[in-house]
Amino acid sequence: MPFALLKDRALISVSGPDAEHFLQNIVTTDLDTLGAGEAKPGALLSPQGKILFDFLISRTGENAFRLECRADMAGDFVRRLTLYKLRAKAEITKADQELVTVAWGNESTTSHFDSAAVVDRRFSGDVVTRSYGNAAANGDATAWQAFRIAHGIAESGADYALGDAFPHDVLLDETGGVGFKKGCYIGQEVVSRMQHRGTARRRVLIVQAGLALPASGTELTVEGRPVGTLGSSAGTSGLAIARIDRVKAALDAGLPIMAGDVPVTMAIPGWAKFTFPREAVGAEEI
Repeated sequence: MPFALLKDRALISVSGPDAEHFLQNIVTTDLDTLGAGEAKPGALLSPQGKILFDFLISRTGENAFRLECRADMAGDFVRRLTLYKLRAKAEITKADQELVTVAWGNESTTSHFDSAAVVDRRFSGDVVTRSYGNAAANGDATAWQAFRIAHGIAESGADYALGDAFPHDVLLDETGGVGFKKGCYIGQEVVSRMQHRGTARRRVLIVQAGLALPASGTELTVEGRPVGTLGSSAGTSGLAIARIDRVKAALDAGLPIMAGDVPVTMAIPGWAKFTFPREAVGAEEI
């Protein structure tokens, strides 16, 4: 059973009589569909619909939630949640010690760890679990990154900058991170408009190359014109957020896509429901 201790994560607790109502009104995740023993992705957006904070949310009891996020943004996240809390009866606290262990594979289990596990619902096919508590060893963080990349699961920092992406850009609309049937939340109008009009053009794609990929942030180009940006990579595989209409135009025209000086191919994650547009922009518009 492969596993990895994630040392760059933090845990935030939100609990109290109004905790669920409070969170339901501000984050993208529909908490009505969040069951016990599972973690779903979510985001807190700006009024313009851009992701300010991304996280995984799970239940820890009645009206009690755990938000797992990047450690370097946890303080700002707590302050933003506190700002929105107003008179809601909810307590928001950041854990003093954050130990997150992820395990994956069809026989994924966390019996080696002290805390009960939750299933990471972002992944399709293979079972991925996350546990919170003591870990016997560090595991293999490199193997975890390769697994995440192979499944097309993007995360902020490694794959995109906070404040620069819409939920559709990073596939939150397809991984259970956006509740389209719930009531209003911050940024909901913009996200709903993109969903109903089908205007999402930037999407996460899986990148493959014959050579090691360059650094995260490298521009992806076609004939010198940008089509996207490379995110995290594991050897010759990586993730990118790219304009799928421009990628489609390059594919139709037989034009090479470059990550710096490295030729690459780009594909939609196998589990995703979106497709390349039928009519792409002309090659001259790439």
